[in-house]
Amino acid sequence: MAVARVTEIISSSKKSFDDAIKQGVSRACKSLDRVKGAWVKDQNLVIEKGKIVEYRVTLMVTFVLKN
Repeated sequence: MAVARVTEIISSSKKSFDDAIKQGVSRACKSLDRVKGAWVKDQNLVIEKGKIVEYRVTLMVTFVLKN
């Protein structure tokens, strides 16, 4: 029987939400073993002087625990 855990991470990008997601998943895979999936819980923007300067995503990352 496999047991999984879900952890929440926040990632950001100056390019796009898609880039923020890719960076977050990439970083999670470096730190966590056996990452199996992720979903976007939330998306936010940082706006300065009327312009978007940063895209932020909150990801819920699922990984399987070792026996």
